[in-house]
Amino acid sequence: MNRSITLVIVVGALCACNGPSHENSNMRSVMLTEPVRLESSHVINYPGIVREAHTISLGFKTAGQIERILVHEGDYVRKGTLLAELDDADYRLGVEALQIQYDQLEEEVVRTEKLFNQKSVSANDYEKAVAGLKQLGIQLQVNKNKLDYTKLYAPTDGYVQRVNFSPAEMVDAGTALFSLLDLSTMEVEADIPQETYRQRDRFVRYACTAAGMEAESPMHLSSLTPKADGNQLYRLRLTFADQPDKQLTAGMNVEVSITVADTASVAGYAVPLRALFRDGENACVWILGNDSTVTKREVVLNQKLDDEGRAIVIEGLTGQERIVRAGVNLLREGERVRVIESPSKTNVGGVL
Repeated sequence: MNRSITLVIVVGALCACNGPSHENSNMRSVMLTEPVRLESSHVINYPGIVREAHTISLGFKTAGQIERILVHEGDYVRKGTLLAELDDADYRLGVEALQIQYDQLEEEVVRTEKLFNQKSVSANDYEKAVAGLKQLGIQLQVNKNKLDYTKLYAPTDGYVQRVNFSPAEMVDAGTALFSLLDLSTMEVEADIPQETYRQRDRFVRYACTAAGMEAESPMHLSSLTPKADGNQLYRLRLTFADQPDKQLTAGMNVEVSITVADTASVAGYAVPLRALFRDGENACVWILGNDSTVTKREVVLNQKLDDEGRAIVIEGLTGQERIVRAGVNLLREGERVRVIESPSKTNVGGVL
């Protein structure tokens, strides 16, 4: 008898707890997505050429006679590599002469300072001595710099393209002794005609392919000259999105591909694969209405997926819908749902 009473009480308590919130507990939580408009496009190909970032003309910052040239044409050099030296004998003598004068004047300034502290020398004489020492120190530093300028170092990594002088020849300051190909970055140049230039606002993707290479290299737009040359062509410059293939070298011919979006037609709308479900032979999605209920809608799919692995809907969507993106097989027509913005701690991976 007591056992029956206890069972009735337990059942009653459970019903009392679940009764008021029964509707909320059964309401499903969903996450939404929106269809992504896919525009049709076409690809235009043009011949291009790989260029080094730029060619650097290297010369000494002071005049003199070339004593040594340490590299040859075609050599690859690293940044900071010693390339050539001038005869520095006269520059060394100039530094030594000024160093002697500077040391002597420095001692005189020390003595003058002591006399000034003893008020045996006027402030004007002391200031003149200090100013003379500073001026001589500047001249000494200038001569030391000129001595350093007798050595020429590579400012960046690259290939020695040309050597314009030989040892024992005289060169002036700034005379180009070497031409250095800066290969720290490379770019691709191509010339495009006027009709393509007019579509420049619809360029969406760039790539290049070299002969003998199967994989294409994605590119970024560096510049597009707004002025045509004598042949009515516009110069297009592209930089590599990733590290270029080692087989690509400056001067190599490539094929440049430009993907142009076609605004006249729409290829469809992309939706996640898990947002689709089958109703017999038809593909469908759940559309969320303003009253928080879901409605089934049939759609027509393209047989192919887009580049990101999403399904392409070619009929049935306008692009303004809010679509349930997961848990679609558990929903029913007209069911009221609750929208969540992000997965909860118990919904690992956003399955629901």
